Amino acid sequence: MTKIETAMVMAAGLGTRMRPLTDNRPKPLVEVAGKAMIDHCFEKLVEAGIGKAVVNVHYCADMMEAHLAALAYPIDIRVSDERAQLLETGGGLVQAEPMIAEDIFFCINSDNLWTDGPTNSLHQLSELWNEERMDALLLLIPRETAHNYQGDGDFHLDGNKRISRKLPRQTAPLIYSGIQLISKRLLRDAPTGAFSTNIFWERAIGEGRLFGAVHEGQWFEVGSPQAIAPTEAALANV
Repeated sequence: MTKIETAMVMAAGLGTRMRPLTDNRPKPLVEVAGKAMIDHCFEKLVEAGIGKAVVNVHYCADMMEAHLAALAYPIDIRVSDERAQLLETGGGLVQAEPMIAEDIFFCINSDNLWTDGPTNSLHQLSELWNEERMDALLLLIPRETAHNYQGDGDFHLDGNKRISRKLPRQTAPLIYSGIQLISKRLLRDAPTGAFSTNIFWERAIGEGRLFGAVHEGQWFEVGSPQAIAPTEAALANV
């Protein structure tokens, strides 16, 4: 298993679909099952043995920084400040890259919740990582088992676990969980300013270097206030 020491935690978004709960706080600080969503994320990092994290901030940045400073988790947390400009997922990764010493690291959206299956989900990715073949390894969720999800899916996997995108106006069996293991190779020749990680993924797909692993536990999309109660009910039964 590849030893991973660092995670990039994406926490800078505006959380517009979660309004009015995000009128005066960032979405990762919205509470689900008694704790902020970002705290659920950090618990998973601790369980996986991650000792360092970089967290990007933009909306309600002071509130987010105060919350991070008060956390008692045994993780060295550094902040990538996007107050001046929200850089989206790709731009946020590029700005934070100099703060990440390791070549391979996790990138995790702070506002998604998951439970592990037989294997710790982050260890699952670490065990499957292949340095020679991969630029990124995405944790994917079967569409029919994704709690609260109502979309058409994102990806297909071939027999070698390489990712391809769904065609327009069609469906796909797998969706992106918001969790990936990536090499800094993925970030090479990056555009400037704000842009989506999809730019990196499209190049990796074309080069045959974007891979996927199917999640073995439960996963919850908590994109709106209406998704909180059913998520809490499901988690209570885990």
